[in-house]
Amino acid sequence: MVAEAAEIEVDGHVVRLTNPGRVYFSARGETKLDLAHYYLAVGDGIVTALRDRPCMMHRFPTGTDGDKVHQKRLPKGAPDWVPTVRVHFPRYNRTADELCVSSIADVVWAVQMSTVEFHPWNSRRADVESPDEWRIDLDPMPGVDFSTVRRVAGVVHEVLDELGAVGFPKTSGGRGLHVYVRIRPEHSFGEVRRAAWAFAREVERRAPSLVTTAWWRKDREPDTVFVDYNQNTRDHTIASAYSVRGTPLAIVSAPVTWDEIPDAEPGDFTIATMPARYAALGDLHAGIDEAVFDIAPLLEWADRDDAVEPEAPEV
Repeated sequence: MVAEAAEIEVDGHVVRLTNPGRVYFSARGETKLDLAHYYLAVGDGIVTALRDRPCMMHRFPTGTDGDKVHQKRLPKGAPDWVPTVRVHFPRYNRTADELCVSSIADVVWAVQMSTVEFHPWNSRRADVESPDEWRIDLDPMPGVDFSTVRRVAGVVHEVLDELGAVGFPKTSGGRGLHVYVRIRPEHSFGEVRRAAWAFAREVERRAPSLVTTAWWRKDREPDTVFVDYNQNTRDHTIASAYSVRGTPLAIVSAPVTWDEIPDAEPGDFTIATMPARYAALGDLHAGIDEAVFDIAPLLEWADRDDAVEPEAPEV
């Protein structure tokens, strides 16, 4: 008989996991309990990625072959020890109390609520309106292979080095790559997005045949990678480091070193492979909070680019 529940004791709390044997990932048959054990195995890493950030939960109540629920508000019935932060959504003039992870117990509880993916804000509860993370999202157009993403990542690394910024790369868990840079929480979302746009423009200048910053998909060349600066817009979220993605293969958005990128494949990183990798390497993003970058040079680039007049069309 399949057990109706499993109890996991973590950080002084007991989380009752119902339907632990339910298959969540059909490719290899990993279950809800396997998902909880995965997050426990990378506990320090996932908590570092989520700590004190408003977090959207992507829930799959019947497994990843079923429907996905985007959950902003903490579900009713949550234990009183699960932390939240209240955020405001101006477009709808509404507020929501979102999950705000402080320990691995909060993550395991979210798994009990069928959460597979964790999508945090790039700001923290102390000042939700001031981002402390600049996110570089390399999003390939359909049909563009991962080798092109790798080449663009090399250009991103080059520009970051010239700026004196330390970038922490990870696979997206899909077809792209993300790079995170810690920044001082002294700017608005609009300013951080503007800085990200200026950086994306510089990457595009250096690799014009590979990179696009065109916002409208119809304006992008089909063989390019979009450097999506809009991921720095308020309330835009992407899967965190160590978050599993809602695919049958249970692919993970995995931190990698810059040296690994030339040989990395997104499918190398799953809940089947990541625990051993984490045990061997630890959290590759562990130093991110100590590597803080001042975005002032990027804002200067943005002002420079705004001042450049477009070339006159040929007659």
